[in-house]
Amino acid sequence: MLIEGCKHELEITVPVEEINLETDRVVTEIKKKAKMPGFRPGKVPANIILSRFAQQLRQDVLEGLVPKYLQKRFEQEELKVVGRPNISEVHFEAGEPLRFKAEFEVAPQVELGEYRNVTVHYTEPEVSDEDVNQRLEQLRDQKAQHVTVDPRPAEDGDYCLVSLDSIAGVEPPVHQDEMMLHVGDPDTMPAFTEVLRGMSPEEEREFEITYPEDYGQEKLAGKTISFRIKLKAIRRKELPELNDEFAKDLGDFTTIDELRETVRKSIFRDREYAAQQKAKDELVDRLVETHEFPVPEAFVDQQIELALSTQLRQLGAQGVDISKLKLDYAKVKESQRARAVHDVKASLLLEKIAERESINATQDEVDREIQQIARQEREPVAAMRKKLDKSGGIGRLANHIRTQKTLSFLFEHARKEVEPVSEPAEVVPDQT
Repeated sequence: MLIEGCKHELEITVPVEEINLETDRVVTEIKKKAKMPGFRPGKVPANIILSRFAQQLRQDVLEGLVPKYLQKRFEQEELKVVGRPNISEVHFEAGEPLRFKAEFEVAPQVELGEYRNVTVHYTEPEVSDEDVNQRLEQLRDQKAQHVTVDPRPAEDGDYCLVSLDSIAGVEPPVHQDEMMLHVGDPDTMPAFTEVLRGMSPEEEREFEITYPEDYGQEKLAGKTISFRIKLKAIRRKELPELNDEFAKDLGDFTTIDELRETVRKSIFRDREYAAQQKAKDELVDRLVETHEFPVPEAFVDQQIELALSTQLRQLGAQGVDISKLKLDYAKVKESQRARAVHDVKASLLLEKIAERESINATQDEVDREIQQIARQEREPVAAMRKKLDKSGGIGRLANHIRTQKTLSFLFEHARKEVEPVSEPAEVVPDQT
């Protein structure tokens, strides 16, 4: 019986004869293990078992019959149950049928509407000469050398090699034997720039600095600390020339023009990927908006837990002590519920579309993913395959590939409204 949304309820009755058969089976099992004075192992009479082990007998009979008859009804009514059923109103008395209620959730019936020709906004990527020049400058900067200059007072633009020791204000003390600071640079804290201006190599100075409350290093955040700084050397940055030799030094290039063309293609790929991802996200949003169906709370809870687990891992990677976080799961669930419902609906829709369009991951595609992961982790492919197989990772890989192929299918069959090109977002330099 449907209650609401994905919630169902069943009332189940187990005949007396089935209870008797299960009781006999359980009595036999208990007899094998029961040890009582005056009886050899396995020879305790059934009536004594029924009397002395009544509580255990009742529990074992229920554990044998409830799941069995529940599963039988699920199969009879073709119910795809998700999560753990809640059993209530158990009536189990001698000589009477066993009766109980089960409340549970089922996977929703997803009726697909229109999913081809969905209108999405799309920006065709463009790459200008200026874009290429900026990327080449980034590559030059990565290949720059810092050359020590003859002793003189430090000035803005210099790169200063210093040693730094805390005098007071922090425990344990700070010590940096060699630290490079760019004088006057926006990324250099003003207090460091001020103390370095006018300093000469081998000179020492003491100064005080107050760190912001949100400073990245927790032990320094919000503290006022006294430092002793020694200028070891002043260096200037020397950039390589943009010529054929520079191109050859970067890789399998013979001319700077070849490098330019490779950089242009790399930027185009970056922007094309970003533009397609944005369009695919919009496409999924449109599908979720136009398909109305309930989602099981069990799926929503799983999605929230997955998202929370990912967020905690990211915080841990940033140096946050996860054990000190005090999370109110009820509040977290409430704040993330809308997003979780959206993501669950999206997943169910993409799964249904993949099924309709016979989209699946091929063995070759899965193998390529395993090989890529093995390279990243620097492990043999066979060892990585075994590890993923044991953890269920291969199935997750296949599902991910299937989802990405489904998104690509939807993008290919979408109606694209081309938007004017706007200023591109900053992309991470490609090591061309």
